[in-house]
Amino acid sequence: MKSPAETRSRLDTVQVSSTQSSYEIAKCKEIDAYKDVEDIHALPDIFHYWSHTYLRPVLLENNFSGIEDFFAKSLSANIPSEGKPVFLSVGSGYCDTEIKVAQSLIQRGIRSFKFECLELNAGLLRRGREKAANEGLSDFFIFTEADFNYWQPKVSYSGVMANHSLHHVVNLEGLFDNIKKALFDQQGLFVVNDMIGRNGHQRWPEALTIVSQVWDQLPQSYRYNHQLNRHEAEFINWDCSGEGFEGIRSQDILPLLVERFRFNFFHGFANVVCPFIDRSFGHNFDASADWDRSLIDKLHQIDEDGFKSGKLKPTQMLAVMSTTVVNDPIYTRDLGPVFAVRKP
Repeated sequence: MKSPAETRSRLDTVQVSSTQSSYEIAKCKEIDAYKDVEDIHALPDIFHYWSHTYLRPVLLENNFSGIEDFFAKSLSANIPSEGKPVFLSVGSGYCDTEIKVAQSLIQRGIRSFKFECLELNAGLLRRGREKAANEGLSDFFIFTEADFNYWQPKVSYSGVMANHSLHHVVNLEGLFDNIKKALFDQQGLFVVNDMIGRNGHQRWPEALTIVSQVWDQLPQSYRYNHQLNRHEAEFINWDCSGEGFEGIRSQDILPLLVERFRFNFFHGFANVVCPFIDRSFGHNFDASADWDRSLIDKLHQIDEDGFKSGKLKPTQMLAVMSTTVVNDPIYTRDLGPVFAVRKP
C-alpha cells in the first residue's frame, strides 16, 4: 500500500504530464495553423482604411513614417557607441517585418549589426531565411528556432522587438524577465506592437454590450464570419485561445510589462471597432462605400470617447520600454499604460 506522500507525488506527476500534453497539443495546433499561410499580416481593406485614417496620423505626429520605422527608430535609439549591436525579434514568423526594419537601419547608416529572429515554427523561419537571402541580407541575420516560453538568452541585446507575437506566449513572466535581463547594459529598449485586450480576443462586458447593439443594426450580409465559415445572427463573443495559443494571455501582457519596465512611449488604441475590421468580419465591409466607412468612423469615436471617460480600455498598443527611469515619457492623449490596464 502506498503512503499518502507517495500517492500525492504520483498525482502531481500525472497532473504535470497532463499539463505538458495539453501544451504540446496546443503547440502543434499553433504550428499547423500558420504553416500554409502566405501572408500572416494580411488584413481586410476596411482595416487599412481605419489604420490609415486613425493610426498612421499618430505615428506621423511622433515622427514615425510607419510600423517598420517605429521599430527601426526605437531599436536604434539607445545602441552602444562601440561594438556591433545585436537586435532580437521575439516570434518573428517569416521575418518580413524584421527584414524591412533591417533595411531601414541600413538606410540610417547603421551597417554593422546582427538581427536575431527567434521563432517556434521551423517552416516560417525557413521562409524568413530564404527571403533574407533574396534581399541580400543574410549576413545581417541569425535565425533561431526555439520556443519562447522556455527560451534563455545567450547574449546581450541592444534592442528587442515583438510584433504581434506576445499574445501567443504562455510564459509571459519568464519571457519578460529574460528580455529585461538580456538588454545590453540595461540601456537597450523593448519595442512592442501587440494585443492587450481580453484573453482569446474576446470583448470585455462593457464593450460587448456596445458591439451587440451595433450588430443588431447590421445588414445580414455583414454578419458572416470568414474565419469560422458561419453566419452569426447574434454576435458571438468567441474565445479563440482554444485554437493553439491565439490570445492565450492577452489581458496579462500590459500589467506584467508595467511591473517590469518603464515606458518611453505608449499609444493604446482600438476596442469596439476591432471585430468590424478584423479578419473574421472585416471582409464584409467595402472600404470604398460611404456607409461602411461612416460606421467605422463612428465606432472609432466610441472607442476614443470611452478611453477618455475611462469606461473602455484599449485592446492594442504601441510601446517603447526601458529598464531604467524615463524622463518625459510620451503618452498619446495623456493615456498612460497604467490607466490603460483593464483589471479582470
